[in-house]
Amino acid sequence: MNWNVARSHLIALAALWLLVAAPLSADDVPVHYKEGVVHGFLLLRSEDGKAIADGDLIQTVRGELVTTRLVFRFKDGSLHDETAVFAQRRQFRLITDHLVQKGPAFQHPADVTIEVPKRRVTVHTADDDGKEKNYTDEIQFPADLANGMILTILKNVRPTATQTQVSMVAVTPKPRMVKLAITPVGTEPFSVGSSGRKAIHYVVKIEIGGIAGIVAPVLGKQPPETHVWILGGEAPAFIKSTGPLYNGGPIWQIELTSPVWPQKPAAESKN
Repeated sequence: MNWNVARSHLIALAALWLLVAAPLSADDVPVHYKEGVVHGFLLLRSEDGKAIADGDLIQTVRGELVTTRLVFRFKDGSLHDETAVFAQRRQFRLITDHLVQKGPAFQHPADVTIEVPKRRVTVHTADDDGKEKNYTDEIQFPADLANGMILTILKNVRPTATQTQVSMVAVTPKPRMVKLAITPVGTEPFSVGSSGRKAIHYVVKIEIGGIAGIVAPVLGKQPPETHVWILGGEAPAFIKSTGPLYNGGPIWQIELTSPVWPQKPAAESKN
């Protein structure tokens, strides 16, 4: 048995373990729409509307396992690269998530690995002076852990629900568990060509919890909200989002984009 086959078997066993052993939480998001094979093109803009990075969303499916990868390549050479593996049966279950952020666009480099079957989070980062910081924590992950699959969760949240909560590991720079409160705030119009459409507007707020959560707003350290727009209907789709990509980061906008073909000379176009 080669390594790729062995790895696939191990991931499948881990997914089965998660589906059988993980207890259900109050806000488990049922799988209403199963994920499939996807390759989408994205654009990242700064708060003033300037295009700063090109992105790819690449997704593959093997049985009940989904591997989704979100990559942004910045014009300044920076990189955001996150790959999540999760199971989709009755509920979504994260298995692994690996996030890499590096380059001048990010305040601190980060290499974060979440391994749910091993109950382990590993963080490699650096402080303001460039000194390396490494953390490895053992965590009892909740069943609704949503790292690397927020967009998938949002496509399956019922817009009629007043609020939905899921869990997330935040790096601050040490890993800590937080809650994401997802609240629908209405619909907003947009258009595709001359066709008018409406997107559901969700606000995603990080709830730190405990004493830190009480003190954070007073100290001005409460993370900003993220806004996400999802097309509803029989085939929900991501439209755009605005929010930070890392703790303390600027507000960036992610939107869909289309391929651009090189222009041909007029004579060649006529032929």
